[in-house]
Amino acid sequence: MLGNQIIRLRKEKGITQETLAGVLGVSMQAVSKWENDSCCPDIGLLVPMADYFGVTLDTLFGRTPPREESEYSGNL
Repeated sequence: MLGNQIIRLRKEKGITQETLAGVLGVSMQAVSKWENDSCCPDIGLLVPMADYFGVTLDTLFGRTPPREESEYSGNL
């Protein structure tokens, strides 16, 4: 889930919820709710958050690299 990724990235960067909140212009309680998966960040915060952590949106969402097109069964 997104909350686990935010926790992991925040801890890897060595910052507190308060620091992340300040960077993104939200409350520490908002960051706590994201990390507990009780709500999600506003869509407008996703790119700035990914940029701050130096990751792609796929990484932020915990996605693995997509398979090669030839590996798809033909239906998405």
